[in-house]
Amino acid sequence: MISVLIAEDQGMVRAGFAALLAAQPDMRVAGEAADGVAAVEAARELRPDVVLMDIRMPRMDGLQATREILGMARASSKVLILTTFDADDYVYAALRGGASGFLLKDAPPSDLINGVRVVAAGEGLLAPSVTRRLIQEFAARKQTDGREALRLNALTARETDVLRLIAGGLANAEIAAELTVAEETVKSHVGRLFGKLGLRDRAQAVIFAYESGLVVPGR
Repeated sequence: MISVLIAEDQGMVRAGFAALLAAQPDMRVAGEAADGVAAVEAARELRPDVVLMDIRMPRMDGLQATREILGMARASSKVLILTTFDADDYVYAALRGGASGFLLKDAPPSDLINGVRVVAAGEGLLAPSVTRRLIQEFAARKQTDGREALRLNALTARETDVLRLIAGGLANAEIAAELTVAEETVKSHVGRLFGKLGLRDRAQAVIFAYESGLVVPGR
C-alpha cells in the first residue's frame, strides 16, 4: 500500500484528492494538512511514502516544506508538487530542493493517481508544460555549473550514456533498446549512477544532466 499525505490549504480540494486516492486498491491516505507547518509535522510523524504538496500555502509555502521534509533524518518520503500555475516561479527551485515531480491541479484524475504511483516507485514526474518551462530555464543560462560538471568524472562511459538518455526522457526499457543491453543491466547502471551522484530519482537526474552541461537544450 502506498501511504499518502495530502498538504493542501483548500478544504474542498483536499477532500476531493483524499476521496480519489482512498478509492484506489493500492493506496491509503495517511493524513492531511492545511498548511506547510502542519505538513512538515505530519510528515515527521506519519512517514508517508508520498506527500502531495500544494506549492502555495499559509504559514510555510510548499517549497520550504519540501526542503524540511526531505531534510529530515532517515527521510524516505517522496514529494509530488501540485500547482495551478504551469509557469510557477517555484518549479526549478522545488525540483532542486528534492521534489520528485510536478503536476497541475487541473490534470485528469487518472494523471494524479498515476503520478502518485510513479513517484512512489522512485521515478520522476513532470507535466509537459512544466518540462517546457524547466528546459527554458536551462536554455536561458549562459554557463553550466562547473562543480556539477566535475562530478561527471565519477561516472563510467556507459553510466554517462544512460544519464544522457534519462535526461532525454527515455524509460529503462527504451534505454535498453537504444544501447542493445538487457533492461536489468540498465537498472544496475541507473542505481550506480544515482548512488555516485547522490540523486533521489529521475527528476533530479534530469536537473543534474542539464546543470552539468551533459545535455544542452535544443540539441
